[in-house]
Amino acid sequence: MNFMKNSGSSIRFKLLIYFNLLIIFPIFTLGLIGNIIYSTSMEKQTNNHTVQMIEQVKHNVEFHISDMENIIYYLAQDPSIADFMSTAADSADRQAVEAKVRKEVSAFERIHPEIAGILVANEQDLYISNAMHKLSRDSLTTEMWYREAAAAPADIHLLSKPLGRNLAIGYSADDVVSVVKALNDPVTGQCKGVILIDLRLDIIKKITEDIKLGKNGFIYITDANGGIVYAPVNPIVYRIKAEGLDDALSSVIKKIGQARYQIIYEQSKYTKWKTIGVFSVEETEEEIARIRIIFFGIGLLTLVLAFMAAMYFTSSIAKPLSKLRSLMKQAEEGDLTVQFKSRYNDEIGQLGNSFNNMIREISKLIELVYTEQKSKREAELKTLQAQIKPHFLYNTLDTIHWMAQAHGADDIEEVVGALANLFRIGLSKGKEMITVGEELKHIKSYLIIQKARYEDKLDYAVEFDEDILHYSVIKLLLQPLVENAIYHGLNAKRGGGKLVIIAKKRNNQLYFSVTDNGNGITPEKIQEINEMLLKKKSPENLGYGVFNVNERIRLVFGDEYGLIFHSVYGEGTTVEIWHPLIEGLG
Repeated sequence: MNFMKNSGSSIRFKLLIYFNLLIIFPIFTLGLIGNIIYSTSMEKQTNNHTVQMIEQVKHNVEFHISDMENIIYYLAQDPSIADFMSTAADSADRQAVEAKVRKEVSAFERIHPEIAGILVANEQDLYISNAMHKLSRDSLTTEMWYREAAAAPADIHLLSKPLGRNLAIGYSADDVVSVVKALNDPVTGQCKGVILIDLRLDIIKKITEDIKLGKNGFIYITDANGGIVYAPVNPIVYRIKAEGLDDALSSVIKKIGQARYQIIYEQSKYTKWKTIGVFSVEETEEEIARIRIIFFGIGLLTLVLAFMAAMYFTSSIAKPLSKLRSLMKQAEEGDLTVQFKSRYNDEIGQLGNSFNNMIREISKLIELVYTEQKSKREAELKTLQAQIKPHFLYNTLDTIHWMAQAHGADDIEEVVGALANLFRIGLSKGKEMITVGEELKHIKSYLIIQKARYEDKLDYAVEFDEDILHYSVIKLLLQPLVENAIYHGLNAKRGGGKLVIIAKKRNNQLYFSVTDNGNGITPEKIQEINEMLLKKKSPENLGYGVFNVNERIRLVFGDEYGLIFHSVYGEGTTVEIWHPLIEGLG
């Protein structure tokens, strides 16, 4: 009231009153009339939509059944099948004829994946099928499906869920519908045999599963006897009585439980099947009520917006300042991708440009610091990588010395050659990436040297897939892990020990594993090791070599790759390496 008294004579107040009066009248008029029209037409549109969906499903089902009938017609016209229909059990060329028929049947089954099986049977109780076999010696000509087809050869016969047949099948009878038609002699008019096709219900499921009637409505299909051919999983289906759906095309409302359902159905003249659509009446009424609320809500919102629009111009200066303040808040929280955009080059626009320049300079400084830190980290890793353990070289030279004394020069060539390969591949002309094949050759050279040193105390196996040898990996992945397995796993084990190294492609990644049958590691220690590797901290009992492998992989390719330790205490330890698939860098 104070607001009205203070601004009652102002032009701004009068314009607001006139503006809102002009908005209120058409909004409420159109809202009321539109609500009445919508309420009366909603049900009609819903029914028309359901009829269209039912027609679409019916025509699609008829198309697929007609397609099966055409296949039967093509089979019937085939000369080999015509010969088979006249073939007796003791016929001399029976096997040759059956082979031709089987070939024709197989061709159609390959071309049409919707066909579960095809069976061709003649009056002499001979039959051909790749997917069906007789369960007993009883004649197929006495089967109900055979007799019905023979009695009405001009018609196509459909059997939904064909249970109780004298046929063994490799699929469930609940998942198919049988399409059956008799073949008559064109001269005598007598039945010469029957062709049966089991059509998968998946084809009908694909037709109906994407069709929705409202939120919870659905479509299902029944045969001429009221039996369900296909229905989605829904308890309402089995509570609808088929005897109440007698007309060829009709619509009824039935109460099922505490809810009312609109049931619209149509019977196919071709298949004699009924396509039935079911949706909730309450759902439609709720939708009408919801739209009514939306109409009133939109009207009220429009009034509010109309009033706010008149006040908008007074905030034309405050809004860009608020936007700039919001962007500064985002930048304060770490989002340096924000930019202030202004259509005007006034004082606020100039302030926004200064803010944009400041954000760009901060981003450059952060990028510079990040680049320097990354270069420093890479330099540290290269320094760690360059630290070759002297005791390994000494042990190798000592091995060559005593072999020369004890065995002569015969075995020295192998050890020296392995050592040469080890250093050659390790250096790799300064390259950081080598092929998987080179990495495996490097570790084999290392194992030859260790085998010469430990003799029977060390046994090993290297298993790999040929198709991964050309991929590129960071060099010196396996040697630190194998060394760790020998010194921490096998050295502590009494008697001989074995190492198994595996390299393969798994989950579209390169997968390596190093497994030893040493004393293993306790579960608590394994968990500690994996957590420290994940946090990029070097576990004390693993040394820099293993940590360096994990760190190099994660630094170059990201934290989703690296090392994972597994162990069974008392049985052994496995270290997994996950590395991306990379081609052409080795």
